[in-house]
Amino acid sequence: MEQLGGTDAELWDRCIQGEAEALGGLFDRYADAVFRYCLSRTGSWQDAEDLVSITFLEAWRQRSRLVLERDSLLPWLLGVATNSARNRARSVRRHEQFLRRLPHAAVEADPSSAIAARVDAENLVKDLLDGATNLTGGERDALLLCAVNGCSYVEAAEALQVRVGTIRSRVNRAKKKLRAAAAVSPLLRLEQNNPVESRQS
Repeated sequence: MEQLGGTDAELWDRCIQGEAEALGGLFDRYADAVFRYCLSRTGSWQDAEDLVSITFLEAWRQRSRLVLERDSLLPWLLGVATNSARNRARSVRRHEQFLRRLPHAAVEADPSSAIAARVDAENLVKDLLDGATNLTGGERDALLLCAVNGCSYVEAAEALQVRVGTIRSRVNRAKKKLRAAAAVSPLLRLEQNNPVESRQS
């Protein structure tokens, strides 16, 4: 589908009027960014794809209630993705707890896991998540938004609905913890490609 022009506000106004094609234009514009963020949160290609669908479905459901206050819809979409990922994680934990109470059965391997690009991407993200085990939930979310996904502190604050100073503090604490754990190398590579610090003024 050819990408629709116009500002986010213009496309969102068309969404409010019930024009599904306008939501498709916003999807074309931001689906990749939302996917990268979801992948960095979950470490799973399939889960990230599912969360992208959930995020844009929620955008369509809430179109009559959301008033777009900024030039970009992306911070709001990332906030929806954050909440959706948390809800999904809770559901997965409940499901795993249920399964542990059942007799074990053999499970066939996912044939798509043999795709090299997917495995490499998931392993890279898993390395980062493994290094972030000592972070609080808020620190982890702020780190993934800013250092991994290139959001400014202002965008991250809007996505997580906290103050900009809170995001700044969480990112700084997260970086210190990762350095102390000697697990910062994947993060440093990502930061070199997405220099957040210069965007915060």
